[in-house]
Amino acid sequence: MRTYTLLGADGHACRSATPGTLGGHRRSRLYGRLDCPSALRAIARGGYTRHRVFFADETTAVGAGYRPCAVCLPHQYTRWKANRESTTS
Repeated sequence: MRTYTLLGADGHACRSATPGTLGGHRRSRLYGRLDCPSALRAIARGGYTRHRVFFADETTAVGAGYRPCAVCLPHQYTRWKANRESTTS
């Protein structure tokens, strides 16, 4: 049986029989779709994959402290940004 390493809401890696539905970048603390054009360009340039993480779902990514990607998740990003600005004002 194949297993996948996913990041949990606690920020720790865990093994799963189900692949992640979202990808993220550990250094920039963002997450997005696996087919995100911005992430795919970064992967093609190299170096990005060393810091790549995967999440089972959006709730887990947010719980781990990651923000949505502005490119592939524009609605979630806009909502995240508005919430962030309202708490810092």
